[in-house]
Amino acid sequence: MSLLWNALYKINPKFFPNGPDFAISESELIDQPKFKITYHKTDILESQLSTLTGLKCAQMQIEMARSMSPEKFSHDRNKPDCFLKMVKNQPLTSVGSGKDVRHFEFEFVSSAIEYEVGDVLEVLPGQSPAAVDAFIQRCNLNPDLLITVQPRVMKSAPNNGPNVPIKLKTFVERTMDIASASPRRYFFEVMSFFAAAEHEKDRLKYFCSPEGRDDLYQYNQKERRTVLEVLDDFPSVQMPFEWLVQLVPPLKKRAFSISSSSAAHPNQVHLTVDVVSWTTPFKRKRTGLCSMWLAKLDPREGVCIPAWFQKGTLPPPPPSLPLILVGPGTGCAPFRALLEERALQDAYDGAAPVMFFFGCRNEKNDFLYRDFWLFHAQNGGLLSEERGGGFYVAFSRDQPEKVYVQHKIRENSQRIWKLISNGASIYVAGSATKMPSDVMSAFEEIISKETGASRETAVMQLRRLEKDGRYNVESWS
Repeated sequence: MSLLWNALYKINPKFFPNGPDFAISESELIDQPKFKITYHKTDILESQLSTLTGLKCAQMQIEMARSMSPEKFSHDRNKPDCFLKMVKNQPLTSVGSGKDVRHFEFEFVSSAIEYEVGDVLEVLPGQSPAAVDAFIQRCNLNPDLLITVQPRVMKSAPNNGPNVPIKLKTFVERTMDIASASPRRYFFEVMSFFAAAEHEKDRLKYFCSPEGRDDLYQYNQKERRTVLEVLDDFPSVQMPFEWLVQLVPPLKKRAFSISSSSAAHPNQVHLTVDVVSWTTPFKRKRTGLCSMWLAKLDPREGVCIPAWFQKGTLPPPPPSLPLILVGPGTGCAPFRALLEERALQDAYDGAAPVMFFFGCRNEKNDFLYRDFWLFHAQNGGLLSEERGGGFYVAFSRDQPEKVYVQHKIRENSQRIWKLISNGASIYVAGSATKMPSDVMSAFEEIISKETGASRETAVMQLRRLEKDGRYNVESWS
């Protein structure tokens, strides 16, 4: 629109006697925010929550906040399924290994949830109280105000979720990712309209221009700058809370494969978590919000963690089904759960053998759950070769040449094909980089080698196994 005013002004200056810049105020050049904030009196909240205490109150606050969030959360998934309390926080890797993988054990502090092998636990991470306070102070917000958030224009009938006022601070804590996720380009565009300092306004406009696209990428995404950091870099910007609600990235739940069997650990659920950390090009230390939050929790503090249960992509197998498992790194998590449950089934009524391929960097530093796997690989256990199974480990950095799980798979071609011929299913879990495709290629080679078929035929056979539910992959980035 500014370009239009200037073009018209050049055609005929009489269109804009005061100049094109006075044709319309800058704040009107952007649309209204899509959400409106309504402020309420204190006694409304007190009457709504007066009968609720403890976990019920926390559960309702989370449900209320997330039901009002601009993010398209499914309404029936806003309320946590349960609350968990951490009872064990155990490092699985050696100090100085370059990785920090933790074994977490949680107990149910609200109603226990029945879960199956292969299920996924979703956790809503807590945010740093200092970061939340800094964001509220930076944006000149009153943390104790009671608010409700609604779309400015209702496109459909409002959902039937609770429309109860909550504190502004609670809404920020539970729905707005202020100190982890990076804002999108439109965040900078809206900021430019509210920048009081001319040099900041120019910088923000440049970031949003085609010429500034690469510099914005280097400044924002490449460095993973957070909302709070961006706002601190442009101190003259004062964005209305309605815009912040719309544009700050949503606080999302994090999903983890469950690494325990509910039959083996009643009233508990276990996770195997890689604590994410990295260094940006400008040497800024960054960490994963949820994994680092969990790693810093002290079980003695009794923090209540909101959690949800979801079905995973790995179907729970019957005990009579032979299995070939591939799970390098934390990909072993669902297979620890599976083996725990199958060991109980084996003791009760017998179970089919399991072949497991695990991979890590070093035997000394990050051999996750070493004693657990070796126990089941000995004395006729489920992973023992005398039972028809096996346990094979690829230590990628313990020798000059790299050795990965796909190499160990190829080394056991005959044993693998024998299990597949006896009806075994293949389960692959782990990083979604090259591993899943490399593993699939190894299985294609085995089918071709052991049957004498062409590679094209082997590919078709493996695709048929996929279609029949006998080749399953759960991967994550």
